[in-house]
Amino acid sequence: MNQYLISVYQPDGGVPAPEVLEPIMRAVEEVNAELREAGAWVFAGGLFPSSTATVLRVKDSEVLTTDGPYVEGKEHLGGFTVIRAADLDEALAWGRKVARAITLPVEVRPLQHGTC
Repeated sequence: MNQYLISVYQPDGGVPAPEVLEPIMRAVEEVNAELREAGAWVFAGGLFPSSTATVLRVKDSEVLTTDGPYVEGKEHLGGFTVIRAADLDEALAWGRKVARAITLPVEVRPLQHGTC
């Protein structure tokens, strides 16, 4: 089985109102339960806002530390799920379910072998 990263692109801004967020989170948990039942779920996590990020960058053999995301944009990585899937088609099918549940864009990308 191959492993795939499903990344969630989240727009900058505040947390949606409870009446918006609660049904989304229920739908996400349903997909996570389905992933677990299928033996495809490895792990998942949500991230704090991009303003909490710290970037470490090597320049002239020194490691520079800066606050905030590496690139400025209107959206950022908001969370992720790592899954097991036989192939890209299967991973994309799971990605579609995650995108429908979370109502945000997602990216599906294979993990390199030997990294996990």
